[in-house]
Amino acid sequence: MLPLTPVVRVLLFITAGIFALQALVLPNLPAWLGLHNVYSPLFNPIQFVSHIFLHANIGHLFSNMFALLMFGPALEGLWGGRRFLFFYLFTGIGAGLLYWGINYLEVSNLREAATLFLKQPTPEHFLSFVTDHLPALNNDRFNEAFYNSPDNAVLIGEGRRAVQAYVSQAINAPMIGASGAVFGILMGFGMMFPNLPLMLLFVPIPIKAKYFVALYGLFELYSGLHRNPGDNVAHFAHVGGMLFAFILLRYWSTRQRQM
Repeated sequence: MLPLTPVVRVLLFITAGIFALQALVLPNLPAWLGLHNVYSPLFNPIQFVSHIFLHANIGHLFSNMFALLMFGPALEGLWGGRRFLFFYLFTGIGAGLLYWGINYLEVSNLREAATLFLKQPTPEHFLSFVTDHLPALNNDRFNEAFYNSPDNAVLIGEGRRAVQAYVSQAINAPMIGASGAVFGILMGFGMMFPNLPLMLLFVPIPIKAKYFVALYGLFELYSGLHRNPGDNVAHFAHVGGMLFAFILLRYWSTRQRQM
């Protein structure tokens, strides 16, 4: 691990300080500054930046800051503090943009399916909604009772409340964390030091940085496309950080060749 560089040190201090403030004084910070869907009344454009400095818990904070500490100093030493800070924020914002766009499409589809059931509260529409969007709500006893009594006001009311609650939760759930920026750092490290061997914690075999980054990126893309119902990791934010890092580094490289 390289010596701690100035911008990495400041980022660590600010992020840890905000987490302490959130944990001890302002627990509602994620609701105010986490990145929300455009359908949410809590959405504010400043959240594209502010979400980078918030974390859900100490494990979330530690994993992101440890990666920043491991890979950030090498890039800051190579580029200088100003360019490194721009890179960190650019990839973090880019990660938020990609996640936000995909989340918008997902929530739009969710709202359409919910609207269909709320307008026509039939057992078929309810089962279609839970099968496509909320498998955990698929209760055989409730479904059977609903099919046997499709006009039962109590069952219709239960179905409506469940669907509305889930849609509201999906719309207002904030995305927080520096993971997008950290995955941008990881991509940057892999592109700047492609042949540097890395020793993985659980696999004591050295692997070149370029292969590690490629495998990790493919894993995150697969996880985002095949997300499990209980998976609350913003995989597309990770992919977005890597994508925007690749674009920015290609742009810098092209400009350097033209100079």
